[in-house]
Amino acid sequence: MSTTHSPDEVLAFWFPDTGHENDPATHGAFWDERMQGGMDEAICARFGPLTEAAARGELDHWADTERGRLALLIVLDQFPRSLWRDTPAAFGQDIKACRLALDTIAAGGLDMYAPWEAFFFIITIGHCEGPDHLARFDVMDQVTETIVPRLPDCLSHLADGVRAQNARVRGVIERFGRHPHRNPIYGRISTPEEEAYIADGDFPHLKRPGAGEANG
Repeated sequence: MSTTHSPDEVLAFWFPDTGHENDPATHGAFWDERMQGGMDEAICARFGPLTEAAARGELDHWADTERGRLALLIVLDQFPRSLWRDTPAAFGQDIKACRLALDTIAAGGLDMYAPWEAFFFIITIGHCEGPDHLARFDVMDQVTETIVPRLPDCLSHLADGVRAQNARVRGVIERFGRHPHRNPIYGRISTPEEEAYIADGDFPHLKRPGAGEANG
């Protein structure tokens, strides 16, 4: 059964030991592949049942360890966006994943994770719609400033890109209170301003700041 996959298998898949962190171009390709759907086929083929198991709560015990918590975050937040792309289920675990991210931060921060791992906790918080969305951006901004100083020297230039991406997503939430590009997927009625935004297609999750994006 695919549910026998371990956290280490998920992390080896999502964070391969390729030395990407030592080269800006290779590191950029690492993010492009993950944020622009390049992992969809592999996720669906290898981790479909595991993603379903996580959605049923069967992997909650992974959160008992630091590495397991990161793996669970990826399975809850990233894998559904590939397995159930363009359906409401793609966002179905956002609340749970966001709570996991916030609890991890509250329990002592993200210093135990490499910067490119820690950024996925930031991405997860930005994904989750809700009445506290803007307040969570305050947390995101604070935590981002604890992560970017730990970037390797060859990637230090990415810090401003991460900050700019946070600001872009915050701007969308300030304007609309939600991610309007999801409206057609959810069957939500868009406001005239949202319709114009959707037609323009200039969505933050389609931009590449260099060290991480929203992935929908």
